[in-house]
Order: sequence, then structure tokens, then C-alpha cells
Amino acid sequence: MNASANHQAPDTFWTLKPTILLAIGNNGREDDGLGWAFGEWLERSGHFAGDIELRYQLQIEDAELIRHYQRVIFVDASKARLPNGFTWQRETPAAEVAFSTHALSPGTILRLAADIYDAHPEAWTLAIAGEHWELAMGLSETAAHHLKMVQQQLEELR
Repeated sequence: MNASANHQAPDTFWTLKPTILLAIGNNGREDDGLGWAFGEWLERSGHFAGDIELRYQLQIEDAELIRHYQRVIFVDASKARLPNGFTWQRETPAAEVAFSTHALSPGTILRLAADIYDAHPEAWTLAIAGEHWELAMGLSETAAHHLKMVQQQLEELR
């Protein structure tokens, strides 16, 4: 993450601005499923006007996908201890594009979208703290609590 973090969701979260939410994770690795759990909750809520995509990890092709939107929200689990169990952070394009055989950062995806497609969506990352990462289904009690706190914050914005 490459911008200042805070605990407050964007106050425009529920607006009709063309938005895509990229929920990153793996529900077969305990708390790594937080991103997917958030995306699935948001879809079930029926209040989110944007599109939701579940991803195991970000890929180069996501730069092409996000170019069609005015706003992109990346959601992922975090191993960091976060105040209140989650944090929202404004994202900007990474200074450099770095490729790896495993995962790309939101900033790298934004940089690719800017460089290849001249696309500059408003971007946010929601990091939700987890604590267990083994091969197992389901969230830990702590991760489920952090997820509930984010959900409550967003419900208050509606």
C-alpha cells in the first residue's frame, strides 16, 4: 500500500459511480478468505451498484479490466495488526512496474492501466486483519469480528 491509511471508508462508497471491487483471497486458507467473504457479503446486500470480481491474486489482465471503471476497490486480508481490525487506504499508481511470478500490487495494476490504457480510476484498498492462514475452510473468530466491523461501518454510510 502506498498512500496514507485511515479507518474511514470513502464517504462515496455507495454512490452510483461506475465501480469494480476486486476481492482478493482464498477461502481454502482460513483468514485469507476475508476478501472473498467481504465481496460475497456486499453482493448479498443488494446495495452495491458496482461489479464484484473474486481473485486469488491480481494479474496483469486486471489493468485492462479496471480501465472501464471510474473507481476500483481492492479488498484483501492482511497479516498486519490494524487498528480496529481494518484500514482503508487511497491507492496511487506505483512508481515502477514490478513483475513477479506470484502477485502484483494494486499500485502496479494502476500503473499498467495508466501506461497502457491512459486510465486513471480513483482507487482504494481495504485491508482486513486476519490471524490464521492454514489450509482450512472458514474464518477465525477474530477475522470474522474484523469483517463485521467493516460491514457495520459501511451500513452506517448508507
